[in-house]
Parts: sequence; structure tokens; C-alpha cells
Amino acid sequence: MRATVADRHQIFSSNLAPAASTRLDRWFLGRIQQTVASAPVRFALWDGFARPSDMRVPPVATVVFKNRPALLSWVWDSELYFGETYMSGAVEIRGDLVALLEAVYRAWKKSTPRPWWLWQKSNGVRVAKENVHCHYDLGNDFYRLWLDRQMVYTCAFFPTPDCTLEEAQIAKMDRVCRKLQLKPGDRVVEAGCGWGALALFMARNYGVSVRAFNLSTEQIAYARNRAREEGLGGRVEFVHDDYRNLRGVYDVFVSVGMLEHVGLADYPTLGDVIERSLGERGRALLHFIGRNRPAPLNPWIRKRIFPGAYPPALSEVFERVLEPHGFSVLDIENLRLHYAKTLEHWRERLNDRTGQVQNMFDETFVRAWQLYLAGSQAAFTTGSMQLFQLVLARGTSNAIPWTRAAG
Repeated sequence: MRATVADRHQIFSSNLAPAASTRLDRWFLGRIQQTVASAPVRFALWDGFARPSDMRVPPVATVVFKNRPALLSWVWDSELYFGETYMSGAVEIRGDLVALLEAVYRAWKKSTPRPWWLWQKSNGVRVAKENVHCHYDLGNDFYRLWLDRQMVYTCAFFPTPDCTLEEAQIAKMDRVCRKLQLKPGDRVVEAGCGWGALALFMARNYGVSVRAFNLSTEQIAYARNRAREEGLGGRVEFVHDDYRNLRGVYDVFVSVGMLEHVGLADYPTLGDVIERSLGERGRALLHFIGRNRPAPLNPWIRKRIFPGAYPPALSEVFERVLEPHGFSVLDIENLRLHYAKTLEHWRERLNDRTGQVQNMFDETFVRAWQLYLAGSQAAFTTGSMQLFQLVLARGTSNAIPWTRAAG
């Protein structure tokens, strides 16, 4: 059995409190409810005491606190301890988890300065490697259970809502290639290549050569094996290294799903890498999760799922990555509803294989990942998170599309 998400820290007990709730417990429950007063959500304690929603509509779900430590943790920091208590079973959700999270996200009005412990520190090479290992090296067998056949772990593109996940991931990769106007002979560098699906797709379908960088040991091994099996080893090179060590000049720079892991403090470094990598007529595409305004990542996601991650506002990407080098943005697209649909598919597949995942890890791990995927889906449906695709080129280059790419 591999290490679980709970191994690093003690988690809450899932045992039901034996004693009845007190007047103070009920007062704390009321305080929690008031933080999301407009949400159609019912809150209850271990002895059956409940506070109905203030809304005049049926509740979408009921949140049940099984013991006092779980209750008090939400009073202290509900953003962190929602996840901690849910994954440990100390809080039970009766009803639809996604609907509950959507209601909470819409009602949550908290707006406070970013505390010092959530400031973005530099993700140096050592830290970046540890962060990647924590998430992406959980094992190819785990991800194979619920990703598509190509093992693409980023937002898909659904030309129609009834497309399969496999069709939508292929459509996404083709859309990226068309936005970049790839042509045979182009030299492409990819920063953060996952299991290699896009690099192999570009070489196979567009006749380009690709150097793809990644820090994940398991992903790189998988990608190299695929390249050998498909006879593409001569046109695709998978490099087990940090993007900061990228050298050479290319026609195209592409990064799909990596910018979220760079860290705000290292955005200028990413800009430097893109600048030195692109030829005079080069073009680039950045595909990343972002926000409409700057805000720290949810502390539970940061602690348990994606350490070191930060989804930026467009203003932060422009100011720190693009503007210092005078890059011209040719196209911006927001695919957040496509990511919500992607996550819906991933959740269904993971839920269908709960027993297998539990055998690989444990029940706490399963609950943590169910919450992570459900919370991400709700974040995209409510607009709390965005999915941006930016196409850019050097500001002095006229080798750009005459009209918007028909992606």
C-alpha cells in the first residue's frame, strides 16, 4: 500500500460523540451557518439537533458534525477543516456533494487579506520536485483507473456536450495544435508534459519534433515507453528535468497545466524561459487554471492535494510573465465549463472504481479525492475558477494569424 494523504498529519475521529450537544455547541453551529446564510444547506449536530436553511427552498444537502472537535475546527478555519473533517469522516454530507459545494461557493462572502502563511513562496527546483512527487507520482495504475485512454490530466474540450471523454481530450489536443498553427518540421518544446499525450499527438499528427520536460518520475517513464511503442522515439524526447533548465531555440513553446504549479514568485523566471526559447517568429500557448481576481488557493487543497500550487489572475500572468518581454497576446479563451464537464467524467469514473482505489490506498484517500474532484467541478460551474488558454508571440513578429484561429 502506498502512503496516504493522512500520513503526514493526525486527522479527526469519525466516531459519533456520546454526549448530547450543549447550548454552546448549538451557538457555534449557528455561527457556521451564518457564514453561508444564503445557501440552501441544513446544518446538524451528532445528537440530531439541526438548524434549517434560512432560504425558503428545500436544502440541497445536510452537513452533520459527528463530534465537537469537528464542529470547533470549522469555527476556527472552515476553509481548511471542511476538507480535513470530510476526508476523515468526522463530517457527513447527506445529499449531493457537488450541489452542496456549489451552494457554499455562491454564498461564501469572506474577503480578508491573505494571511502570511498563505503567501506564495518560491517553488525552487527541490521544492517543485517534492510537490510533483506528492501528487503526480501516486502511481500510474491509480490515474489509469479514471483518466481517458491517452492519460490526459488537464481540461478536455467538448465540441458537443455528449462527446465521450476520450473524444474530448483528442479534440482538446487538436485545438491546441491548430491554435499554434503547427506545421511539419516545427521544433516544439513542452514544459510540463504529463504522461506525454500531447507531445506524441503533435509529432504523430502534425509532423513536428518535440522536447518535453517533466519532473515526475512515473510520468516520464510511462511517456518514454509510449514513444518507443509508437515508433516516435526519434521525434519526441522526454526530458526528466525542471523547466528552468530548458535550453535551445524553438518555433513553439507550449505549456498545458503547468503554470498553476510554478508559483507566483517564479513567474518572472517562466517569462525568461519562454523569451529565450522562442525564435523570432515563434509562438506559444499557455493553458492554465486561473481566477478573475488574485486570491490564495484553498488551504486544504494546498495541504492535501496540490502543495505549492497557485491559480493566477490574468493580470498576474500579464504583469509578471508577458509584459517584461513585450509578448503580444493573440488569443484568450476561457474553457471553464469544459473543465467542469471534464471533472464530471473523472468523478464518475473514480466513483465507479472506489473499491479498487481503496485497496490501493485507504478510505481516507478515497474521500479526499472525491472531495477534491467535486470541489473543483463546483469551482468551475460557479465561476470561482477559470480555465484560460493564451496564445502569444513576440511583440515584434508579424508571423501571426491574419484572423482569429478557428480552434
